[in-house]
Amino acid sequence: MTEEHKIDPWEMAVKQLEKMGEILKIDENIIKILKHPIRIIETNFPVIMDDGRLEIFTGFRVHHNENLPTKGGIRFSPEVTKEEVMALAFWMTLKCAVIGLPYSGAKGGVICNPREMSVKEIEKVTRRYTHQMINVFNPRSDIPAPDINTSAREMAWIYDTYSMLVGHSALGVVTGKPVELGGSLGRASATGRGVFFVTRQAMKRLKLPLEGATVAVQGFGNVGSWFARIIAENGSKVIAVSDWQGGIFNEEGFDVEDLYKYVFENLENTDQTVLGYPHSTKDISNKELLELEVDILAPCAIEGVITKYNAPNVKAKIIAEGANGPTTPGADEILKENNILVLPDILANAGGVTVSYFEWVQGNDALFWTEEEVNNKLEEIMVRAFDSVFDYADECCINDIRLAAYAIASERIVKQYELRGIYP
Repeated sequence: MTEEHKIDPWEMAVKQLEKMGEILKIDENIIKILKHPIRIIETNFPVIMDDGRLEIFTGFRVHHNENLPTKGGIRFSPEVTKEEVMALAFWMTLKCAVIGLPYSGAKGGVICNPREMSVKEIEKVTRRYTHQMINVFNPRSDIPAPDINTSAREMAWIYDTYSMLVGHSALGVVTGKPVELGGSLGRASATGRGVFFVTRQAMKRLKLPLEGATVAVQGFGNVGSWFARIIAENGSKVIAVSDWQGGIFNEEGFDVEDLYKYVFENLENTDQTVLGYPHSTKDISNKELLELEVDILAPCAIEGVITKYNAPNVKAKIIAEGANGPTTPGADEILKENNILVLPDILANAGGVTVSYFEWVQGNDALFWTEEEVNNKLEEIMVRAFDSVFDYADECCINDIRLAAYAIASERIVKQYELRGIYP
């Protein structure tokens, strides 16, 4: 691991909060509350692997705030830490507030490497983790969803396990489920689509054409692949894409639909990587991708990839944060000095939790919408949130979109505490 990646996500989140609190004059008691997640659950559980050996796995669930029901994904990764999950829950609180959703932030994770596990082993881990969280997950208080290395498949297992344990089907206990089990149409593409809507609005504000704009996407999982596909459909040129193994480049741009099929539908591509794609002109590293001269850079992988060490080399006009926390506070200052517009994660990647909200509403009401209705409602909410953040920045003469987003989120959270009070 390189020096620029040795970043504690929770430390980064707290620095962001302290900076925003000082600049925005947020009540210091609210800052004190937000610096302490209200609940941290850590569990160790046994799973018998395919070869008969017993493996102990560690899982987490963090509730950052509970003014409203908590919402947040579950990631499976060998890199999961308690501090990472705490930071992700914090950012989810802000994300829901800035978008205006009736949720507070939560997050979950299990330390494991799904790439080295069979499907049956992943299922066992998912179901046992759910069993450990049976008194935590609840359709009215804590609703999980997919994240890194989890998908509709794992959400189906969570839904089934929870329903079996409580004795009835609970459609609202988890979102991101398969449509056949009460999932929402449009959920798979929602985060990437939301990143596109925010990016499109930013291009309009800057009076830059979307047609022909050059794009680099770090991370070709669910978020990055959908963002790349949608922005390419709208006339932009995706010239670089990377994943966990490395990246590819073609200055003429990729046929992103064909690239998607190569990665996810090519039976010979068992590692599901962009590497080896025949229409690439050269391989590049993730570091090189971040420093390409493009109109739009979309970091859609993990946190802490743009730091004070590489920020001076970033040449994009717009950074659309598809990932959570990809830019460190030190990098933010450098990017601002270099007039690079950062579309912050709590705004840019809120499409996923927004359509998760739609799914929750549909499941609880047992009344489902068409995909067109879902996408139209998502666009309406994302555009409204974008306009509110940018208008706030203009009215208050704030040359920092992250600061404006934090200001709106903070005002709403402060109001929640004013209305509810501090129990007892």
